[in-house]
Amino acid sequence: MLPTNTALLLIAVQRAWDDPYWGVRNNPGAEANLADVLQAFRGRGLRVIHVRNDSRDPNSPLHPGEPGNGFKPEAAPLPGETVLAKAGHCAFHGTGLEAELRREGIDRLVIAGFTTSHGISSTTRTACELGFKSVVLRDACVAFELDDMDGNRAPAEALHQAALTALHGEFAMVLPTEALLQLL
Repeated sequence: MLPTNTALLLIAVQRAWDDPYWGVRNNPGAEANLADVLQAFRGRGLRVIHVRNDSRDPNSPLHPGEPGNGFKPEAAPLPGETVLAKAGHCAFHGTGLEAELRREGIDRLVIAGFTTSHGISSTTRTACELGFKSVVLRDACVAFELDDMDGNRAPAEALHQAALTALHGEFAMVLPTEALLQLL
């Protein structure tokens, strides 16, 4: 059973990620897995926190005022659920997230969303440094292909696996959604 001092932290689950601007992604079932976990947390009355990426880049689909800045329907916040806005990668930086969690007595996080090697990784590493115990849902996170230092295209799945491998056991436990749902 998952302790009641656990919160679901959904990072940047926004419409912008459907834009071809980002390139090829992995994990096409991530949104369905997010929706299952979200429903389970809500059903148990556990805390849910949504973190929106408000990009400072006026050309980004994540920029405030752009249609892509809105939440995906699978993870849209309900009234009473906390919504925080971040301008960088880490959900703790400049958002008040740490104070919110401490005020609520939350010391465990389940982390999912976009993108594995950016927002998920930086948030998970910071959570660990701040003393939070975290689980990252490997099939409820998404990575996009990127250019490497030599201009070659690095596949999204390879980047996803590398980021999760670096987190697992050191900064968090990395589990599939099904394993977490069994704990609920």
